[in-house]
Parts: sequence; structure tokens; C-alpha cells
Amino acid sequence: MPLTKEPEEPREPTEPGSPNPTAGERDRGHRTHRPWSARRLPSALVASVILVAAVAALVDVVAVRAGRPAAAWRRHLADALATRPVDDVWMLTGAAVAAAVGIWLIVLALTPGLRHWLPLRSPVPGLRASLDRDGAADLLRDAAMRVPGVSKARIRVRRHRIKARADVRFRDPRQVKDDLTAVLDEERGRLALARPPRIVVRVRQRTN
Repeated sequence: MPLTKEPEEPREPTEPGSPNPTAGERDRGHRTHRPWSARRLPSALVASVILVAAVAALVDVVAVRAGRPAAAWRRHLADALATRPVDDVWMLTGAAVAAAVGIWLIVLALTPGLRHWLPLRSPVPGLRASLDRDGAADLLRDAAMRVPGVSKARIRVRRHRIKARADVRFRDPRQVKDDLTAVLDEERGRLALARPPRIVVRVRQRTN
């Protein structure tokens, strides 16, 4: 669970006699956001492509300045760009690929990423904490297995939904579902998630 400290904002001086935050307000905590990904792999791929293209073009330009003929790939590319019409299949394909890569880079630049981490409520402003989805699923699964009648539980945690599937060996499945929903709701509250996902519980009777 990574913790990061944001720069503190200047606080207004507290006036004498002003009421302090109650315990309930402190327990609610402050909502935080998902941390931003470093985007190392996309940055490395884009930088590598630009570097290779720039080096190849620079080497060919230097060779032409030295009196040698231009490389075949550059002559072929210049001829293709000069002679092919705009509605050519290869031109449209290249434009679509370039547009798709551009949209992908814009999405990466405007979204935080790290979708596997769930932001937690912070007890103080400026302190951010996140919980891994697999860790949250393990905690919820342990809580589900403590419900009487549950022999097997599978928990999947998503950003907006927690899917719980349980096998019931004894007891009424409807009672087990109610108890399981209540236990998961209580355990979800203990996780102190900034945006608690909705709980969806499904049970099935197993006799073998």
C-alpha cells in the first residue's frame, strides 16, 4: 500500500475558541485520488521510435552531404508520398495508424493509470494511500469464509463493483446471502476506500 505525501497547503490560523474537528469527522477522512503512473514503457517505446527514425534520417543526410546517393528507403518514401493519391489504401492505413497512436498517447497523458490500485480515505489532507485490488479481494474472501454455511468464496474487486460468488453447503442460501452481504459490507467499510464499490453477491447450493 504505497503512501505519498503531497505538498501541504498554507493553513489559516485557528482562532481562539474555535471548535476542533469531532471524532466522527476525523474517521470519515479525506477523499484521495488514484496515483499517476510513470508511463515508463510507453515513454520508452515512443522515445526509441523517434530516436531510430532521427538517427536514420541524420545518417542519410550526412551521406548525401558527403556526395553519396540518398538511401533507397528515403527515395522510395519520397516518391510514394509525391505520387500516391490521398485516397490510396496505404495512405489511409498510415493515417489511421498515426491517428490511433496519437489518441493512445493523449489518453495516456490525460489518465492516471494504475487501475489495479484503489485510493483510500486519508486521515489528513495531503497524505495519499492506495490498496491493491488483489489485497482487497483477499481480505474480503477471508471475511466471506467466516460466514456459516459458506464452503468456498470467490471475490473479484473492480473499480465500481465487488463481485462475490459463494458455494453454500448448509443453511438456507437466502439467509447465507444476507449474512454474506452484511459481512462484506462491514469489511468494505474497514478498508476505508475513497470510492467504495458496489457489492454484488451470488450464492449457489452445493450438495456434493
